[in-house]
Amino acid sequence: MRELEPDLRVILAPNPSPMTGPGTNTYLLGQREIVIIDPGPEDARHLAAIRAAIGGADVAGVLVTHAHLDHSPLARAFDAPVHAFGDARAGRSARMAGLGEAAGGGEGVDAAFRPDHWLGDGEELVLGDERIRAIWTPGHFGNHLCFAWRGAVFSGDHVMGWSSTFVSPPDGDIGAYMRALDRLEGEGARVLYAGHGDPVTEPGARIAALRAHRLGREAAILQALADGARSVAEIVAVVYADVPVAMHGAAARNVFAHLIDLEGRGRVVARPALGVDARYELCFT
Repeated sequence: MRELEPDLRVILAPNPSPMTGPGTNTYLLGQREIVIIDPGPEDARHLAAIRAAIGGADVAGVLVTHAHLDHSPLARAFDAPVHAFGDARAGRSARMAGLGEAAGGGEGVDAAFRPDHWLGDGEELVLGDERIRAIWTPGHFGNHLCFAWRGAVFSGDHVMGWSSTFVSPPDGDIGAYMRALDRLEGEGARVLYAGHGDPVTEPGARIAALRAHRLGREAAILQALADGARSVAEIVAVVYADVPVAMHGAAARNVFAHLIDLEGRGRVVARPALGVDARYELCFT
């Protein structure tokens, strides 16, 4: 456990991996009445560490940024209401919901997650001594929320310091992700407390870097198509040539997310229809 500032502590879950970095951050707000943000994966060691940190204090509420298995499963381990944007399917656009089996995906989803209270975008909660505002930031996940608190923002997996964000349709949506980056930038937060990795102490610079990274990937995908690549796998082999082959599965999901966005904007065409197995071409009309 580490104290980050007065009334804020973080406990690192013991779940490091190529997708989670050092592990999932569970945040504890307050002293007399505790607010838990992202209680983390189903892990007895992590649960014990959270309970030890809480001690004899009450838990006023549990906030969940999104319904992934490394963030939400322990939400029910505490005798307190669970607050989130919705269940694991909440927040998907009609287009993403309509893709069905053609989208594939579903990695790491906590399909059983159900909050007690469905938080609305911009809704404020008073839990114990803490006032927290929900910010809907879909992109990594349809039901993803960030939480504003005392000039800081808990950014979940939308903005992390250690890596760019994994976007896998239909839960992930590149277009929504880019729009939510703009919105988060507009918050002018003094610091971002991410779901994984260290605090982001220069939020504006980090958000700008993530935006540039995504635009760079988009440009590289368009160039790969111009050079003759047609399938997701062919694009991955070109655009992610410097990435270990073991990570190409995740890269393929990101490429597919970009292709969905580009098709929706009329930049590419999918044949015979949009899907992970489609053939893609630049659209010149």
